[in-house]
Amino acid sequence: MDLNLKDKVIMVAAGSRGLGYGIAKACAQEGANVCIASRNQNKVDSAMLELAKFGGGVQGATVDAKDPDSILEWTDGVISRFGRIDGLVVNAGGPPAGRFDDFGEDDWYDAFELTLMSAVRMIRSVLPTMREQKSGSILTITSSSIKEPIDTILLSNVMRSGVVSLVKSLSRDLAPQGIRINNIVPGTIHTDRIDQLAEKRAEMMGLEVSEMMSEMEKPIPMGRFGDPDEFGRTGAFLLSGAASYTTGVSYWVDGGLSKTLF
Repeated sequence: MDLNLKDKVIMVAAGSRGLGYGIAKACAQEGANVCIASRNQNKVDSAMLELAKFGGGVQGATVDAKDPDSILEWTDGVISRFGRIDGLVVNAGGPPAGRFDDFGEDDWYDAFELTLMSAVRMIRSVLPTMREQKSGSILTITSSSIKEPIDTILLSNVMRSGVVSLVKSLSRDLAPQGIRINNIVPGTIHTDRIDQLAEKRAEMMGLEVSEMMSEMEKPIPMGRFGDPDEFGRTGAFLLSGAASYTTGVSYWVDGGLSKTLF
């Protein structure tokens, strides 16, 4: 299948590693020009070297997802070089874990800025160009907590649900303008974050890390963690012209883990 991504310009926030990098890589393999952003310049540089191997244009920027000016500078830099924006992946690190009594007002405002307002600002930054083109695709990376709240990540539960509501609302407004917007929902995808969680849980429970990894895989019907490349290919599809009649949906990539019907 031709995803119609060749020579398209795709921006990927938090695209130097993990889930964001998985999508950036898949888009680059399809011939897209990929523009990644991250808070760490060294990680951006390393990821750019890998993405350049696929032959398309590659650009990187240091971006703080909580800083409106940083987001605008990134977008302006992409337009300055490529003259257009065909796709945007909205992504940022998650708020700290904890329950209701663990957080004060400052924590709530920080999570609001990091997760919800970063999505608002990234989307707002690309819409003028996409509207002028009468085309574009936006994809937000969310969490399974949008359907099944996770007890220990209350801040993420609340803010990511807001992002999904934003996306559904915008999908109806933007569709007549030729712009699609969707969510992609990861299950347990094997990134560095999963390794860190496994090490922490193993230490708490007195298990070997390999044992803890096996325990974490058991609830997944497919019997294994997802691979970032699998997740990335799904993201590239949703961004691409091959998904031209898909908007306003939350697409799950979780090996069957979720038990919800919709």
